[in-house]
Amino acid sequence: MKKFIQTIKDIWTIEELRNKILLTLGFMAIYRFAAQVPLPGIDIAEAQAALKSQTGGGGILGLLDMFTGGAFAKASVVALGIMPYISASIVVQLMTIAVPYLQKLQKEGESGRKRITQITRWLTIAITMVQGPAYITNIYNLIPTSAFYISGGMFWITSMVILTAGTIFAMWLGEKITDKGIGNGISLLIMIGIIARFPSSFMQEVASKLEASQGGAFMILIEIILWLLVILVCVYLVTAVRRIVVQYARKTVAGNIKSVAGVRDYVPLKLNASGVMPIIFAQAIMFAPALLQRSSNETVSAIGTEFTNMFGLWYNLLFAFLIIVFSYFYTAITIPTNKMADDLKRSGGFIPGVRPGKDTANLLDRVLSLITFPGSLFLALVAILPAFVVKLGVTSNWALFYGGTSLLIMVGVAIDTIQQINSHLLNRHYDGLMKKGTKRKSIA
Repeated sequence: MKKFIQTIKDIWTIEELRNKILLTLGFMAIYRFAAQVPLPGIDIAEAQAALKSQTGGGGILGLLDMFTGGAFAKASVVALGIMPYISASIVVQLMTIAVPYLQKLQKEGESGRKRITQITRWLTIAITMVQGPAYITNIYNLIPTSAFYISGGMFWITSMVILTAGTIFAMWLGEKITDKGIGNGISLLIMIGIIARFPSSFMQEVASKLEASQGGAFMILIEIILWLLVILVCVYLVTAVRRIVVQYARKTVAGNIKSVAGVRDYVPLKLNASGVMPIIFAQAIMFAPALLQRSSNETVSAIGTEFTNMFGLWYNLLFAFLIIVFSYFYTAITIPTNKMADDLKRSGGFIPGVRPGKDTANLLDRVLSLITFPGSLFLALVAILPAFVVKLGVTSNWALFYGGTSLLIMVGVAIDTIQQINSHLLNRHYDGLMKKGTKRKSIA
């Protein structure tokens, strides 16, 4: 505890890091405030009551409401949250494989990335223009005409403008957090929305168990212990690495003018190199099959209904499959094994028994493929865990935190943010949040 308090003091003494953290907290507070601002022109009490009854039973709409921090059920100006941006990112990254123009942009470095980001922003607006009318139509179907204070056409126009502006504002906040703050802004906005639902979900579970038969308090204790064990498993999943030994003919030691011969190092390949992105991508895709429920064809509608139950068999089978696919896809586009092999060759490093260059790249790619398979399976298993705990009597809202998308996002984003804080601390010659030992003296 003393070590933790000292680390917090160290963080506060670094002005740049302190400002980044305060800026990040400020932007997240602004986002949470925006989630409480309702759309104008309707009876908010009636609209929120209808939407909460629709999302209160869990399911895919309940999960969407969780991702937006309750903004969906509150008919908020940011009711669509950051999900249109996530959907746009998925589409752009999938198109990068097939569209030569995007492939060219990806290879152009910083200027290419800026252009891809701009394309993603415009696509976000286009997706919002599709999801916005669906959300407004849903409100029209839920509440009576008397609950609207302005005419239908004017309400449509104003609501579409506001929902689009809200999504753009959320996207801007996320990008500013990434650029000026600490951590990945988009992931942090999703995480803060999930955390906002945590207290009410836990209290609902406590009330449910205490109202049940004898042993309610004991069952709550068991659930908390198992929940902490699942968190521990998620931490290992996110941080596990496979070390590839690398030998350097000569390597310059930091802070030393001389170079040292025969240095051994390693290349860390993460078991789950794609982080929480496969979860986010797969979850965004899972909203599409549910749209089949509105089809006039009874067979198609029945299939869509099956995919609205996030605790059902077919939903979880497809969800797990998409997570595995996106794990391989995202790892392939974010871990450049050819570049890693070239960097090793230029720095005089080589893997013992493997030729530098193409053979090294092939080895890294093969090892990465081998460890991605169990990593993706494990990730998929944890993601569908809520479907199992619901069968054991856990309430649906609390089950979403019991493994699944919510817990993996919280753990993954928290670890990523802590690692970035650690980098700032270690660069200033302080111990990190997850490192033992005493504070090192600065040599600056």
